[in-house]
Amino acid sequence: MEAVVAVFALLFVLFLGLGAYATVKAIGAAKRGVDRTLTQARRTVEDHTLRAKSFAQPGPVGEIAQLRLKLRTSMRATQDALHAGVAGDESLKESLGLFERLSAHGHELDDELKRLESEPDRAALAERLPELRERTERITHSADSLRWAARDRARRFADDDLEALSAQIDVEAGALRHWTTAEQPPPSWPEASPADAATGHRTRSEATRPHTEETAGRPAITPPTPRQTYSWQKKPRPESTT
Repeated sequence: MEAVVAVFALLFVLFLGLGAYATVKAIGAAKRGVDRTLTQARRTVEDHTLRAKSFAQPGPVGEIAQLRLKLRTSMRATQDALHAGVAGDESLKESLGLFERLSAHGHELDDELKRLESEPDRAALAERLPELRERTERITHSADSLRWAARDRARRFADDDLEALSAQIDVEAGALRHWTTAEQPPPSWPEASPADAATGHRTRSEATRPHTEETAGRPAITPPTPRQTYSWQKKPRPESTT
């Protein structure tokens, strides 16, 4: 009895542990989902704000906003393309490692541009713009090169696969159309000789002659055999004697 109680207690503790683990995993997944949603929303708000500043504020401040928007758009597009491609192409892992190193420079430049947005000295800001443009162009050019190379590689693989598939389909279609049409002459019946014709006429005459001796004792009408009935058929009603 004590062993049974111990087993039930152990199972109860095990179920509690599994329930707690599942609850923690669910809370963690929900928290990560909420974090991703908030991050995406924050990025969207920042992008709209930068786009509005680039149009509404002329001069160095508006150009700073344009540089930030260009940098963020290029880096995000390259990141999405590499992460989507590395799942089916292991060779993109090295490219992804290079992009992560490039991202460090991109984040550093974005933080610097963000600080310069609130710079009150417009003259000093205008002096920094050529160098900031050059850094932004170098980073975005590298990111764009990685992104387009990954896309060209994926498209090339797709074209090669389609070409091989088309060749296989052409071979299969040719095999399906390869059939032989050997025409066979229709079978001909042998001509009957006069003796065979006479024999056949006599045989047919004997077959049609009534055999009176064999049929003398046979009843004129054979009594009908009972028909098989099925469960779905209605029972025949008895004939009325009235």
